[in-house]
Amino acid sequence: MVSVTSSVAWWARTQPERLALVYGGQRLTYAHLQQRVAHAAAMLQAQGVAAGDVVALLMKNSAAFLELSLAVAHVGAVLLPVNYRLGAEEVGYIAGHAGVKLLFVDEELQASVPAGLAAVPVDAAAQGDSRLLYPQAVPQASAPHAATPGTLYRLMYTSGTTDRPKGVMHTYGNMAWKCLDHITALGIGRDDRLLVVGPLYHVGAYDLPGVALWLAGGALVLERDFDAERALALIEREQVTGAWMAPVMLNRCLSSPARSAHALDSLKWVIGGGERTPEERIREFSGVFRRARYIDAYGLTESCSGDTLMEAGRELEKIGSTGRALAHVQLAIMDDAGQQLPPGSEGEICLRGPKVTRGYWRDEAKTRASFFGDWFRTGDVGYLDAEGFLYLTDRKKDMIISGGENIASSEVERVLHQLPQVAEAAVIGVPDARWGERVAAVVVLRPGTGLTLDELRAHCAGRLGGFKTPKQLELREALPRNPSGKVLKRVLRDELARQPGATASSAPAGLAGGISNEDVRR
Repeated sequence: MVSVTSSVAWWARTQPERLALVYGGQRLTYAHLQQRVAHAAAMLQAQGVAAGDVVALLMKNSAAFLELSLAVAHVGAVLLPVNYRLGAEEVGYIAGHAGVKLLFVDEELQASVPAGLAAVPVDAAAQGDSRLLYPQAVPQASAPHAATPGTLYRLMYTSGTTDRPKGVMHTYGNMAWKCLDHITALGIGRDDRLLVVGPLYHVGAYDLPGVALWLAGGALVLERDFDAERALALIEREQVTGAWMAPVMLNRCLSSPARSAHALDSLKWVIGGGERTPEERIREFSGVFRRARYIDAYGLTESCSGDTLMEAGRELEKIGSTGRALAHVQLAIMDDAGQQLPPGSEGEICLRGPKVTRGYWRDEAKTRASFFGDWFRTGDVGYLDAEGFLYLTDRKKDMIISGGENIASSEVERVLHQLPQVAEAAVIGVPDARWGERVAAVVVLRPGTGLTLDELRAHCAGRLGGFKTPKQLELREALPRNPSGKVLKRVLRDELARQPGATASSAPAGLAGGISNEDVRR
């Protein structure tokens, strides 16, 4: 059975001095990492953790986080990484729903632990050398638990962009096939070094390709928090070969003054994630990372991330696509009845394969609703071209319906990103008494620029149908995002719906008069 924990142990036995992890001032070899994992596993057993128990980590990035995740697998328990930006009530819901046996928490995050939930503190000051607050004189851990492909490995609670968080179940088989597919598609080898700057509780940082490098004997270069200048410096210093970055992270690296101060030629690829990256950003990437390629990707928590990757040499030809399915992933576009649609037809993206979840923890109803037979329903809308390249158009819940017309917000966003003033843009539907919804654009401008609704609509003329053109413009300093980089359109919809006049009648352009510049707000 393939597992990350057993792979670390194998490299520790065969090439003990090989570098496994760089974190802060630490440089851990596989032998050193394996020693710490064994020690942490013994501590878990001393705490009464047994096979099948759920162990939660409410922690920021650290070597300790990774040690504990491997130790949990060693004893056969179930790993539950928790979003450290959640409030105490949300953490309490997840812990209660999952049935957590033991919770580890960074001391700086103690306020996020709800009353009555026992937690083992991890000393934030000790994170520099990865020492956990558990007794040093614990007995040696027993032999690794004998997991099978169907054994539950991890619970990952969804970000809740559209609903109450759901506990996605990942088995050892899901993780093994995920790692093997990513190693194959990316050509990962023992000399590769991956920059990990996203939060480890998220599949982007942990899984894309994340700890798959430890199967191949590579090294992780881990940062506790993301900082664009530090990330660029680490690429040069550690000769990083690959990275996963949410679009907002990549944007900051591309706009950083430090980008020209560092030699970045070691970098071979950067995988995008979180949302569809604007085409303009992909083109800008090649001007900064001249020897690297930008890999647009598509994936979700339910599939351990990374279901499609753009193939080398097809980036410009297929720009706007997230690539083709990996070796052991099947994609299909289906209608609402679960019938497959031909190439070029837009519908719900569905997928199946050995890295796809079997369902949601303790929620049979949502599990049943999420499948057409053995096809998982992603809730995303898109189409496949004749060669099988995937193009995203929207999430179903992000579809705007105005005057009976369906409007894909991503289509409008694509056009807005062509404006030189626009740094970031999110398009949503705002309640409208007459038309049901009207199109609103929430925009972050580039420094020193300005934009009016009239300018925006003039740009859209000829590029979009009149009913798709935004009727409202709101300028902001930043878009609300979750830590994985997804724009929280739910938050924007709620905020704009509460504003005065949000449900006033207004006419989509091309049908009637439209809205004046009084609807432009900062």
